[in-house]
Amino acid sequence: MKTIENHLSVYSNALNLRGKRNKILASNIANAATPHFKARDIDFETEIKKREKIGDISVNHEKHFALLSKVRPNDMLFREPLNPSLDGNTVELAVEQMEFSENVVRYQTTLQFLSNKINGLMSAIRGE
Repeated sequence: MKTIENHLSVYSNALNLRGKRNKILASNIANAATPHFKARDIDFETEIKKREKIGDISVNHEKHFALLSKVRPNDMLFREPLNPSLDGNTVELAVEQMEFSENVVRYQTTLQFLSNKINGLMSAIRGE
């Protein structure tokens, strides 16, 4: 039988990762004029799969082949600029603002899903 924590873990993990990504993107925006600053990001899909223990089949025999993923968990990625600047800064303000806005919307959506899930569980507990 699943516990309430199991039902809500995906939402809490997603909120934590979205919050972490918001901080990273805000840092990129704040450093848009800093020479040689490299814009960073995380791969949300890889991180959520790691936290939810979803992924490749584990290798449990010496004759099995391990599959290597392109992105390792907890790695900060550096964004490749579309138009490189002369001072070595890779922050493109429009791109960062768009990514930040999209991440905020996804954060709010996750909060709404979590709220709906909690309301549904409360209704079940009350017998409604």
